[in-house]
Amino acid sequence: MAFQVSPGVQIKEIDATNVIPAVSTSIGGFAGSFNWGPTEEVCLVGSENELLEKFGTPDNNTAKYFLTAAAFLKYGNALKVVRVSSGHLNATADGSGQLVKNEEDYDNNYSGGSLSKGNWVAKYPGVLGNSLKVSMVTAGVSTSNYNAWAFKGEFDEQPGTSDFAKDLGKTSAADELHIAVVDEDGAISGTPNTVLEKFAFVSQGSDVKNADGTSNFYKDVINAQSEWIYWADHDTSLTDAGETVASQSGAMTTNTAVLDSSLAGGTDDNAPTVGEIALGYDLFEDAETVDINLLFAVPDANGANTIANDLISIATARKDCMAFVSPPLEDSVGASAPSTDVLAFANTLTSSSYASCDSGAVYVYDKYNDVYRYIGASGHMAGLCANADNVADAWFSPAGVNRGQLLGITKLAYNPTKAQRDELYKGRVNPIVSFPGQGTMLFGDKTLLSRPSAFDRINVRRLFIVLEKAIATAAKAQLFEFNDEFTRAQFKNLVEPFLRDVKGRRGITDSLVICDGTNNTGQVIDSNRFVADIFIKPARSINFITLNFIATRTGVEFSEISGQ
Repeated sequence: MAFQVSPGVQIKEIDATNVIPAVSTSIGGFAGSFNWGPTEEVCLVGSENELLEKFGTPDNNTAKYFLTAAAFLKYGNALKVVRVSSGHLNATADGSGQLVKNEEDYDNNYSGGSLSKGNWVAKYPGVLGNSLKVSMVTAGVSTSNYNAWAFKGEFDEQPGTSDFAKDLGKTSAADELHIAVVDEDGAISGTPNTVLEKFAFVSQGSDVKNADGTSNFYKDVINAQSEWIYWADHDTSLTDAGETVASQSGAMTTNTAVLDSSLAGGTDDNAPTVGEIALGYDLFEDAETVDINLLFAVPDANGANTIANDLISIATARKDCMAFVSPPLEDSVGASAPSTDVLAFANTLTSSSYASCDSGAVYVYDKYNDVYRYIGASGHMAGLCANADNVADAWFSPAGVNRGQLLGITKLAYNPTKAQRDELYKGRVNPIVSFPGQGTMLFGDKTLLSRPSAFDRINVRRLFIVLEKAIATAAKAQLFEFNDEFTRAQFKNLVEPFLRDVKGRRGITDSLVICDGTNNTGQVIDSNRFVADIFIKPARSINFITLNFIATRTGVEFSEISGQ
């Protein structure tokens, strides 16, 4: 603050009301193969219905991915999904197909009309796009052809000259279009020739605006609003399309016919390689740009440990999330020695407190194909953590009767006995168990950390993720301030109430914050650093209960035996 030249009172406010912010703990992250939707793009879905709308109805090839993602959504309402690219092509008007991965890919490479695949392209890759037809009529279409148009009933009247053109004195511009996007084969809606969406009275003129100032140029409207197609080029019959209405001296087109384009050339390849799956998960690597907390994957037999270790590596590097992995289906489905096979798989996994492994597959109903299927349990495991966050806090164990119940499970591939559970637990594997009358539940909360530590439990690791993420976020306020007593006191006054709150919510038993001259020495200050030591005693979950029942003789006082 500037020095005062003459006497007076200067007011300065110091805000000491800052608090530690709440941080996300329940956002899932998943990559897999789907029948529709953008590829190589992180998409947020909040329910199974949203998953269905965004990524299409699963078939026999994609069901394991869809059902694994849907399993998480039984417990949580925030899942970031990546559809992996695996030889897909978008259907195009010329029938040759073209890969357009997502909106960014379209904007960067094809929005200027350089696709050279006809006038329309399906919005997403896949054979589903082959059912699309785009039917268009211009203001110049003959009355007889308009009346014969199959989709006339979807529109109020024949297109003509836009109000925008009339206001410019271009009364004969005849710039308007009607466009219907149709499910020609019925593969999308179940009924052939169903109108999926329609765009009425859009314009061929690139300068045409709606009353609210938004563009009414048909290319812009389609690209901004359509759920099924992108514009690829102007139909050759639209001779002046893309020009300005202001530059027109007469009609923009005299086309008298209906312009139909059936899309074709869309392809699926729903058997992604390990490398393609890995590329999908690579989009979750940057903790600063993608906020996730619970990673999980489909345990494909081909490279299951490779994908699992990839997830573990991502979670360990990020240090703000956990990875949940499952053994390949054949290790538990019909296996003669499932415990041995599952343990062998677990032994291939990297030691890390940021990951957890379950004991095998679960049997679920696939309502989309009316069959029962075995899937890995990883989606359920991640979902149980999201559920724990919802009903308690991230530092509560997701296992057991209270918070570990699996939803939508018909049966287990194998139900480990007590002896098998002992072996699994020693091998860093959390058993999933069905108890008669009690349901199917996660019956362990170990991480994949191979050495004894407080961090070999899921609840402790997630506690520290919450503490570290929240306090680190708040600590950014200290950057570029002076490392002096005032700043250090500010930081302590920020952190200590937060830790007391966590203690009150049973996450820790005690804590201590040291941030003073003992750890911020002259050397530390001169190197432009700031140091705080935060000591935490985490609360521990009960894994072992001993109940001693002692029979005594008649006439013996209990105090004589118990010492109480």
